[in-house]
Amino acid sequence: MSAVLHDYWRSSASYRVRIALNLAGIAYETVPVDLLANVQRSRDHLTRNPQGFVPVLEIDGLRLTQSLAIVEYLSETRGLGLVPADAPGRARVRAIALAIAADTHPVCNLSVLEEVLRNGPADEQEARRVHWMRHFIRRGLVAVEALLEGPRTGRFCHGDAVSLADLCLVPQVYNAERWGAPIADLPRIARIAGAARELDAVRVAAPEAVRPATQPQGAGGLSVRK
Repeated sequence: MSAVLHDYWRSSASYRVRIALNLAGIAYETVPVDLLANVQRSRDHLTRNPQGFVPVLEIDGLRLTQSLAIVEYLSETRGLGLVPADAPGRARVRAIALAIAADTHPVCNLSVLEEVLRNGPADEQEARRVHWMRHFIRRGLVAVEALLEGPRTGRFCHGDAVSLADLCLVPQVYNAERWGAPIADLPRIARIAGAARELDAVRVAAPEAVRPATQPQGAGGLSVRK
């Protein structure tokens, strides 16, 4: 194998990197990091990534962390063109990507939600968990829908070619669907996510397509990176 990806099947950040690896045609070995079993906090994984996050990509003699940094590395070294060549385009694509990856996804991380639920009544935890996820996922995607307004949006988030923004959007839509966040009123997002999911590179990166045999359908808890 030319690369090793330490990931979790339902991690949004890992999902982004899997899509990029597929777009680049890079064969890779998957090393599962079970977030629900706290493997991300093990000594071995903290040696790979002191933050205790997934994914970690070992490629080209490097050990890379942070999904957006990994995706941009793959784009630059494999000529994927996931970030536009023009400065205004780069700014727009990164703004959309970061609206999801920096402002929406982290609030729904396992460690954040664990802390939120820690002091509440045990019998209300599941209802509070679902409310939290639906609220923040929807709030983020409503903003992204507005960012997609205008002629620069095409078949995908920025024109008619897949970009870093699309690699962030698809996993977040998956999270919205899992948690029942209401997004039926966001037509641009629905159209773009639908077009992206038609791509083989996206389809084979989907969580259900890479779910380990040891994880039964419906298992996996939160769609988070740590």
